[in-house]
Amino acid sequence: MEIKREKYLTEIIERKNNNLIKVITGLRRSGKSYLLNKLYKSYLLEHNILDSQIITFAFDNLEDVMKLDKYVPNESTLIYDSKNNYVVNSKKFILYISDSTKENKDYYLLLDEIQLLDNFVLALNGLLSHDNFDIYVTGSNSKMLSKDVITEFRGRGDQIHIYPLSFKEFLIAVGREDLIEVIQKHFENDERMDKTIHELCLKLYRTYLVVGGMPEVVETYLTEGKTISAIDVQAEILESYVRDMTKYADNSLSNRIISAFDSIPVQLAKDNPKFQYKVIAKGGTSSIFGEAIMWLKNSGIVNQVYKTTAELPLEMHKDLSSFKLYMSDVGLLRRMANLDSRIILE
Repeated sequence: MEIKREKYLTEIIERKNNNLIKVITGLRRSGKSYLLNKLYKSYLLEHNILDSQIITFAFDNLEDVMKLDKYVPNESTLIYDSKNNYVVNSKKFILYISDSTKENKDYYLLLDEIQLLDNFVLALNGLLSHDNFDIYVTGSNSKMLSKDVITEFRGRGDQIHIYPLSFKEFLIAVGREDLIEVIQKHFENDERMDKTIHELCLKLYRTYLVVGGMPEVVETYLTEGKTISAIDVQAEILESYVRDMTKYADNSLSNRIISAFDSIPVQLAKDNPKFQYKVIAKGGTSSIFGEAIMWLKNSGIVNQVYKTTAELPLEMHKDLSSFKLYMSDVGLLRRMANLDSRIILE
């Protein structure tokens, strides 16, 4: 079953052959790989690009990584750190790309989880010097999602940030694209909907609040037709986020990240005007948990929303000391809060 991401696919297509590295970011499991390797690759093939011109490589895929073993055989393909996390030897990868692109024609490099390539910024800037390479990469950890990464590409990076499915995309996925125009029209004209149509829209919206917009979750719901199956996938995704918190941060920071993360449903349930560090832990302060919150924000797991006045531009009038944290996906928030889906659906 194909979940369309027309907005993001269009953004990628518009950047085709623009001599920049297309950096596709977003929280883990938000559909970056599917967008690039399925939807965009299909687009290329449908527009007279040969399969031999498309080089796909996933740095978290053992089968792909093993292709590099024959290059520089005296060096390890995987380089491990003290926490047993690995990066892929960039020297071997560059040789592999050189070996795969010998013909005099244009090539499209679709590279997944680029943060797992050693010295990836240097390696990609080197590849970009080839006039016949059009480069697309995905990345999903806190470092990769930081705005500083685009700066590191020295003006050669072009970022496309993707989010979980919006309610509009959810309607398309469940086959009720016809309701989008109806909702938009009644909203713009401030008109009351027909009762039957209104109840249908509310039912679908309540379902969206339970299922959310993570592509795997939506696909499971569409395939099995039961929200309970989708909820199981949500639980697994949340568990994978916690594993990442342990994997990509030192022990002290990872504990603070997990504590801040776990506090989000409690923070939102309280009638507080802003996020309170003391809710995370007694005596909690911004100096203790500020770095943890930045990690969550940079990873794309949460959205940090600041209090601001009605004056424009809003960015110039926001209160940096007053904010709230919201999960990037409403379905994951419901699952974190252990809110009975029947309360929402009924």
